[in-house]
Parts: sequence; structure tokens; C-alpha cells
Amino acid sequence: MKVGVIMGGVSSEREVSLMTGKEIVGRLDSNKYEVVPIEVTKREELIDRVRGIDFALLALHGAFGEDGTVQGVLETMGIPYSGSGVLSSSLCMDKHLTKRVLQAEGIVTPDGAYLDRAMFADGTWESRLAGLAYPLFVKPNAGGSSIGVQRVDRPELLRGALEEAFRWDTTVVVESMVSGQEITCPILDGELLPVLGIRAANGAEWFDYEAKYSDGGAEEQPITLPSDVEARVREAALACYRLLQCRVYARVDMILRDGVPYVLEVNTLPGMTANSLLPRSAAAAGMSYAELLDRIIALSLAERGSGVPAAAAAQR
Repeated sequence: MKVGVIMGGVSSEREVSLMTGKEIVGRLDSNKYEVVPIEVTKREELIDRVRGIDFALLALHGAFGEDGTVQGVLETMGIPYSGSGVLSSSLCMDKHLTKRVLQAEGIVTPDGAYLDRAMFADGTWESRLAGLAYPLFVKPNAGGSSIGVQRVDRPELLRGALEEAFRWDTTVVVESMVSGQEITCPILDGELLPVLGIRAANGAEWFDYEAKYSDGGAEEQPITLPSDVEARVREAALACYRLLQCRVYARVDMILRDGVPYVLEVNTLPGMTANSLLPRSAAAAGMSYAELLDRIIALSLAERGSGVPAAAAAQR
């Protein structure tokens, strides 16, 4: 089977995508697959670059990759691809809409507000953020990898953080910080893999870009939770997966405070670098990186290729 590993792209997360893609290319079993690295630098070159492949293994992050647009192109061309479909990818990429859907179903997320550039220009942002408790996190609404994200401890620093976030996106989410244990919940084929606890190393205040992608930047280990807390975490993670119509695999990031899981975001194309969380969780479940890729490919083909439910195809 000719597997095209699509990486690069045009988003702010291009470098992370290249790291993910190169790691995947090196880990795919060459006895099973003809591996074709496909580095995309412009949107318009995608169609010609993917012609002739049997399956697209997506190593893209951010806009034009994680937001449903590439998935739509591949759907049109009849090329099966890894992970979630167009709707789920687009929805989960939008932090504000994700929060709205989850909150409507009673899933707890941090207090926050949504801003666009017009609100920032006319000053109405100040009243919208007035009720939020500091510290605040200012985030590009459709960004990832903590790029453009800043922690704000004092009101006089807020405008500068918003200006920086608007450099990366046309809309911004501002959330009150939830103090507690940061955890991540990888899901494969609708089942929760081992939950990882996360702590940034070297005195970092939060899990920023450097902590995520530098060797030794963070401590990420399987975590044992009290049975009642574990049940709440499992219920919240799987509810997110179902509500947002995720497929094959995803990762739900949370903060645990007083035993209550606060959902931060849902990733439909989690990072797959050497330091990424999904491969670490899979390893804790006894699954090698290569085996994880085999599962993702098989489940995705079942989801899109034969029309057989993914779980049934995996059992075959």
C-alpha cells in the first residue's frame, strides 16, 4: 500500500508538522507500506502531490491540515485519510465553538470570552473580559502548539498579549487559569488510553511550546487517579470524543481541580513527534509507535474505505 505522509503545510505549526511527519516516515514498517513523504509548502500543490497514493497519513497541524480543509480535498479525490472527518476537524479547531458545544452538554471548561478584531479595535473587549479572574490565558482561537499563547497575570499586560494573539489569528479566546493537575487523555478507536500527567520542567509556569517539544522540557508520565476521579475523567473525555464526532483517534487535554476535570481542548490530529503525548500513552499501554501507526491506518481505512465500522474491522 502506498502511504503518503503529508507534512509541512502553511500554518504557524509548520515546523511541528515537519517533526511529526519525519518521525512517522521513520517509524512506518517498510515491509508493509511504500512510504511517500509529501511536504506541502503551498495549498495549490496538494492535489498534484497526492495523486497515486492509496492512503494519506496526515501529519499536518493547524490551518489547512487540522481544520478540515485538507480532509475535504481528499474526500473529493476519493483518497482515504487518517483521523477525523471534515466536520469534526473543523469544529475542534475552533476553540470557541468547541467550548460552546461542550458547555451545552454540561461538560466543564474554564471561564472565558471570545473576541474578534472588531471588538479589539473599538474597545468593547474590555467590558467582555471584565468579569474574568486573573491569571488569564490569551489564545489564538484556531491555533495550536501553544504558539501565540500568553499567560497574563496583571490587567496592564492584557492589551499586549491580545495584540500578539491577533498576529496569529483573526479571533481570540481568553480564559481564566484553572490551577490543578494538567492531564491529557488520548483516545484510540473510542477507548481511553493511559492518562498522562504533565508537569513543565525547569521551573516553567505552564506547558508552553518549549516544554512541549524540547527534550526534557516536561515530565509526562502515566498517572494513577482515585477511582471516582478516573471515572469522571473517562466520562468527560469520551463524551468530548462522541459529541464532537471524532473518529479513529484524538486527544483531550484537561486540568484536574479538586477532582473535577476542566476540558481545555480536543485535538483531532495530535502531535506524533518523539516527545509527543499520544505515542507516550500508547507505549504505556504496551503499544509500540509502529503498532500505533498500523492501528491508525487500519481503523481509518475501515472508517472511510470499506464502510465497515472501525471497531469491527480492527477485530478482523
